[in-house]
Amino acid sequence: MKAALISLGSVSSKMTAQAMSKYFETVDMLDIRDLEVSLGGRKAEILYKGEPISEYDCIYAKGSFRFANLLRSITAMLCSSCYMPIDAEAFTSGHDKLLTHINLQRNNVPMPVTYVATTAEAAKTVLKKMTCPIIIKMPAGTHGKGVMVADSHESAASMIDALGMLKQPFLLQEFVQTGGTDVRALVVGDKVVASMKRTAIKGETRSNLHAGGSGSAIILDRKTQKVAIEAAKAMGVSICGVDILESVRGPMVLEINLSPGLQGITETTKVDIADKIAKFLYEETQKRKSAGIKEKSSRVVKEFLPAQEILAKLDLRGERILLPEFVTRLTQFDDEKEVKIKADKGKLEISED
Repeated sequence: MKAALISLGSVSSKMTAQAMSKYFETVDMLDIRDLEVSLGGRKAEILYKGEPISEYDCIYAKGSFRFANLLRSITAMLCSSCYMPIDAEAFTSGHDKLLTHINLQRNNVPMPVTYVATTAEAAKTVLKKMTCPIIIKMPAGTHGKGVMVADSHESAASMIDALGMLKQPFLLQEFVQTGGTDVRALVVGDKVVASMKRTAIKGETRSNLHAGGSGSAIILDRKTQKVAIEAAKAMGVSICGVDILESVRGPMVLEINLSPGLQGITETTKVDIADKIAKFLYEETQKRKSAGIKEKSSRVVKEFLPAQEILAKLDLRGERILLPEFVTRLTQFDDEKEVKIKADKGKLEISED
């Protein structure tokens, strides 16, 4: 089987591609910056370095929020022809904190109380019913960037005035006291394959390793694992990092990372996460191909089966004839298509037009 990994070529992507090469016959690393979508011609095309992209059995596409629309377009066009672990819509919702929280809310995944404001005036109205400290976030951003903490209503108001100049929505979120820690759970399929607790450095609220935080391996309880898996499913993602706050009210999902870094959590937990991702991709691709073969075989068998003669009584409903249910299933008529009916005394023939 042939696979491709679309990414920006990070170390994590190289680790995953190398692991995939143990399972797939061929693995190509494609730089997302060399991809383009061609529309308006006889058919839509995806080009790589100016040429039509090769056919693959599996494509694992990922990248930063800057390429969200391109990743969504590519996935929407290719997902019917190969296995892809991330739904097309997830690239735009997963890279937008507002849309992420809406999806979590819709699927009853626990999260901190969050408000959305589109103007400084609206935000200040919300601010009156919040207690400090308060988290203020921009919709897009990674590694903790675009996240601010206001210790007082005065500082929050100043931040809001500054953000209001950008003329775009932003989020106000309750501050959940966890002692400067959070949990990163790496979800692959329906399992948490690795997890670590991250602790922020002194004077810093962000616990991300990129912000200087430290990590320690932990084993999550069943409830927290369940929340992480439900969060991934809510977003339509089979491979992701889920950031969770361990609060007095239970686990709360803070963020979903569609392109999680593997170096830090692999080194911390000693789990070969790249291999687990690669094996999962291979197994899911095999399932997809197997299902396709079975479906094709079923169609071939039906095409060569002779027409069946059935002895049954007709169900006459007034001036109408109601055929037995198994006849409907056998003929597989589509109620959206017209049929040709030949009728004579003691004889009825129906065929698709």
